Amino acid sequence: MHPLILLTRPQSKDRAFSYILNIPEAICVALKRGRIHELLKGRKFEEVAKLLDQAISEKPEDPEGYTNFGNLLVAMGQPEKALSFFEKAVSLAPKSADALFGYGNALFDTGDYQQALARFEQATKKGMYDNDLCYMIGRTALHLDQNELAISSFRRAVDLKKSDDEARFQYGLALAKSGQLGTAKQQFLTLIRRDPNHADAHYNLGVICALTNKPEESADYFKKTLALNPKHTLAVDALRELEEKESSGKAE
Repeated sequence: MHPLILLTRPQSKDRAFSYILNIPEAICVALKRGRIHELLKGRKFEEVAKLLDQAISEKPEDPEGYTNFGNLLVAMGQPEKALSFFEKAVSLAPKSADALFGYGNALFDTGDYQQALARFEQATKKGMYDNDLCYMIGRTALHLDQNELAISSFRRAVDLKKSDDEARFQYGLALAKSGQLGTAKQQFLTLIRRDPNHADAHYNLGVICALTNKPEESADYFKKTLALNPKHTLAVDALRELEEKESSGKAE
């Protein structure tokens, strides 16, 4: 039977974007705060970069400026360039959980998962404990094959924000990967109740049903997946395999 699909999810750049929408007042000296937010919401990143660069020039010892510029670069898909800004922010404020979290995001997007996890854990020790941090620890743990840490982190992320469908999806995958199919199924069922059009959640439910000897229920989930996404090749292959097994069973 086909493996559970690990859906490509928005990574840390989207979490970074949510953070730069909350630029502290301290770095907005001589700037129009409303203008920054207007540009961010319009994703006019280059114009925002000019304003943040101005803020750094005016207050070069303020770590928030470097943190937010780093977050902006991550959101722009330039994590390598962001690293030096976070390094500067952490050098100015070693206890800044926001800087450490942003640093971890940048490292994650460069593929340095071991160092990313270290920064996220430091952010936790400095008092940060929110949905985004737990989610990113979970994502990083998956890349490092630390499945138990991934499960506990995604569970905390979901507990902290029950509407986080990305975290719930990843939580279900991590549970299924560890063989906890019943608990994983409950997470995917919760997800499709929240989002009935989530094709990959339907697909994964089909796989779980197939693995637990429920072929008819499995086929129904695969058919639903294809109704939502006719190009879902894994569902096409899985449904064909089920039908072939059924046909061979009748022939015998």
